[in-house]
Amino acid sequence: MTMWVFGYGSLMWNPGFPVVRRELATLHGWSRSFCMSSIHHRGSVEKPGLVLALDEHHGAQCRGIAFAVEAGHEDRTLDELRERELISSAYLERLLDVQLDRGEQVTAVTYVIDPHHEQYCGGMPLEEQALIIANAVGGRGPNTEYLYNTAAHLAEIGLNDPDLDWLSARVRQITA
Repeated sequence: MTMWVFGYGSLMWNPGFPVVRRELATLHGWSRSFCMSSIHHRGSVEKPGLVLALDEHHGAQCRGIAFAVEAGHEDRTLDELRERELISSAYLERLLDVQLDRGEQVTAVTYVIDPHHEQYCGGMPLEEQALIIANAVGGRGPNTEYLYNTAAHLAEIGLNDPDLDWLSARVRQITA
């Protein structure tokens, strides 16, 4: 049985595990947004950044990439994903059904936000998000880099995310 992973943020451009198949996919009932305060990878405790997470909303959908993990690498991939994604317990690991653009439905390991975690910050206005992203730096680099790479990758694969496009343009204005 193939192990699938759903990527909607940095996993799309930096999966970090061996992939044998990648497919554009849709996850229903969840929306991608900068709703998680980042105190490790893209910010610090003193100056938190923001990272993308999936926030559950009735009627929402998130377009991303479903990755099929290379056979024999499932355990290692899961261990590495957990080390990367569950660093502060703000994400929850879920097995969720995603619809591949080719019509197939698969169950994928997906990391979603815990809306009860102290790092959850859903509903923040875009301008406030832009100001935070423009000024935060964490262990994996500037928060701006995370935003720019994700927005560029979405555009490259033909997925439209107006909020990320707006944030990317606004953060470039702020940092100019």
